[in-house]
Amino acid sequence: MYSPSASEGDEAPLDVLGVGFGPSNLSLAIALGEQERPRPRVHFYERHPRFSWHGDMLLKDATMQVHFLKDLVTLRNPGSPYTFLSYLHSRERLVDFINHKVLFPSRVEFHDYLEWAANAYSDRVSYGCEVSRVEPVWADSGLRHVNVHLTPSGPDGPRHVVRQARNVVLAPGLRPHLPEGAEESERVWHSSRLLTRLEGIPRDEPVTFTVVGAGQSAAEVTAYLHGRFPGALVRAVFSHYGYNPADDSPFANRIFDPTAVDEFFESSHTVRQMLIDRHGSTNYSVVDQDLIEELYRIWYQEKVTDDRRLLIDNVSRILEVEETSGRLSLTLESLTTREKRSVASDYLVYATGYRPAPPESIIAPEIMKLCKRDSSGRLRVDRDYRIRTEEGVHCGFYLQGATEHTHGLSSTLLSNIAVRAGEIASSLLARG
Repeated sequence: MYSPSASEGDEAPLDVLGVGFGPSNLSLAIALGEQERPRPRVHFYERHPRFSWHGDMLLKDATMQVHFLKDLVTLRNPGSPYTFLSYLHSRERLVDFINHKVLFPSRVEFHDYLEWAANAYSDRVSYGCEVSRVEPVWADSGLRHVNVHLTPSGPDGPRHVVRQARNVVLAPGLRPHLPEGAEESERVWHSSRLLTRLEGIPRDEPVTFTVVGAGQSAAEVTAYLHGRFPGALVRAVFSHYGYNPADDSPFANRIFDPTAVDEFFESSHTVRQMLIDRHGSTNYSVVDQDLIEELYRIWYQEKVTDDRRLLIDNVSRILEVEETSGRLSLTLESLTTREKRSVASDYLVYATGYRPAPPESIIAPEIMKLCKRDSSGRLRVDRDYRIRTEEGVHCGFYLQGATEHTHGLSSTLLSNIAVRAGEIASSLLARG
């Protein structure tokens, strides 16, 4: 729920206004909070009513895909009181975690860690408050401030608030992506809404689920639905021949190292694209090997017993979705034979990934036209994650995410957020 901070009645501009309060801006809040005084005036605005990070995908038994030491702070400041190990100590589970002998905690536990850290900075964030627009405030010396238009949702309904700021850090997170032409409904939804949508479906109901996608989320959703609904048919549809294993080998994982960001940033456009293409298998449309083997084991055993509940339609796509008489009729097409067939399904889940929210969705056109772009029309972003602007723009506009083309594959991942937050914090302080 939105509640104004003590500083919101103050007319003085914020030094830093953060859009969004997920892991990236939470990490920045900690980095700024750990600076020696004088500390900047900073506040964050989050559209969700409380802290949440992919809350509808906190599936039972799902684990993180990054090492627990790649938390909010450790790679920047191992002595910080907000490390994952400090969290374990506060929860009296440190010894138990060590005995567990795991490097990748459950997603539920890591989410609890993030909430624990966010609670410590609750006075720096207003929840239930969406940033709708960032507009310029012109002066003779150029653009030194912006007006940030906010839409808080309180008990009396939405209202309008304007805060002035010198710097804006955009971390609005990722937006669910649906295939072209796909639309959500009561029976069709994106995997980001999975657990909420499943709440009203009885576990013993003999329903049919169809899951579209070949990445980690798609495989996790498929396995989860198969286990939670023992009487259900679960159909997996994807264009690959099979689930591709993630390349998490030690040398390949160096693509996420902090030094790799420096190397990527200094590379030519051709080399950058080559690195993304060659190492996309570390992140995009890939699945953990253990999960692949578990799904295959289930599929094979059901083939042996002739009790088929896990159905795999590989090298296929969905052409049409029609809802009739309370069920879905799906037209599937084989990409190899072009054969089409109709199958029935009660629910359709698109586990088709996410896309970064574009800055243009928040920043006014008058400001965006002063932001420099490369030959492909993409924003030029400096090494400190500040959008490169024309002369006369003294405000800083920083991006957390949406910088893969300049900073590499770790742009939207947890792997490098601690170091990135420290670099942004240093830049903000150096610029005064």
